[in-house]
Amino acid sequence: MKRTAKILIALVVLLVVARLLLPYFVLRYVNKTLADMGDYTGHVADIDIALLRGAYQINDLTIRKINGKVKEPFVSIPRSDLSVEWRLLFKGRLVGEIECYEPRLNFSFTNNESTRQTGEGADWTQVVKELLPIQINRFAVINGRVDLISLFTQARADLSLQKMNGELRNIRNVEEKSGSLPSPVWLTGDVPGYGGTMRFDANMYLLKDIPDFNYNLKFTDLQLVKLNPIAREYANVDFDKGSMSVFSEMAMNNGKLNGYLKPLTKDMTVFRLKEPGEHRTIGRFFTELLAQGATEVLENKKRDQVATRVPLTGDINNINTPIWPTIFGVLRNAYVSAFEKKFDNDITFQDALQSFKEDFKEKRAERKAARQEKRAERKAARQAKREARKREREKKG
Repeated sequence: MKRTAKILIALVVLLVVARLLLPYFVLRYVNKTLADMGDYTGHVADIDIALLRGAYQINDLTIRKINGKVKEPFVSIPRSDLSVEWRLLFKGRLVGEIECYEPRLNFSFTNNESTRQTGEGADWTQVVKELLPIQINRFAVINGRVDLISLFTQARADLSLQKMNGELRNIRNVEEKSGSLPSPVWLTGDVPGYGGTMRFDANMYLLKDIPDFNYNLKFTDLQLVKLNPIAREYANVDFDKGSMSVFSEMAMNNGKLNGYLKPLTKDMTVFRLKEPGEHRTIGRFFTELLAQGATEVLENKKRDQVATRVPLTGDINNINTPIWPTIFGVLRNAYVSAFEKKFDNDITFQDALQSFKEDFKEKRAERKAARQEKRAERKAARQAKREARKREREKKG
């Protein structure tokens, strides 16, 4: 056998052996990475390598909080694919993509540290970098679920989003697009605990500490009866029937935001003279009676609808919700023109940019006023010194 043939056979054997052993070494590396994540630790059951695709598949990933008492793991993903995004590789950009199948996230917002599980205490960005050392440009979720335990702490009410599907593209802005928000994202899901569905659509710019965005968010056909634990705790009322939909648009630029929240209720009934199976307090009786009376007065009779529009302005640290526009919105819906069960489509990224410019002008005016005040103080101090020296000279003379 010729020397060249022997070398080729040896290389083939070496590649086969490497292919067989590679999943074992990668599995050890991944589990070592997941074992030390600050307050959390993780484990992977198995890994499959696909050399031709430049990808590997992680099976049965679980992440739990160390010393936590939450029964469910923080993250549970039966299967996730991490691979090179070939479509962009052919354009000369080496970036990766992640697809997660049936992922489940369990958040807990209790005040007890042992049962609190929010993801704090771990550098998740660094973990992803170590698992896939090339930059992530696309992230997709297929049939996921997110459970938010004790989201409304005082009411001890949970929120579960199920059958979630979504995609975030062009995270690293490798595909040049016109405009300031090059990364599109969409997410859909069901809200079985309260009935109804959710949809989120946005365009974002993610390559900064506080991302810029312009989003549309809607919850449709939430059942008011299922919101009673929250209504009892925060408003001392409960609903007998009806549904609610919520529409919101918001744009944010450099931390400054502008948007609105538009809740619409349909066929809402709060008060019933006799409520079977429940011992209602006197306070709740009269609160519900007043609420029902207000509903009758402020309801759009043609559509059997109570609605308003709540403006949202300010920044991420201080969101303002002006009360008078909200009240006028209720009156407008009842007596002038009913709000539509859809987006108003009047919030753009330029609105947030304008808010940022106005805030910049306001701060510049404040700085100018402060400088003028300091100059006036220094001038007054110099004048006082001159007068003091003048009085001393007059005494000596």
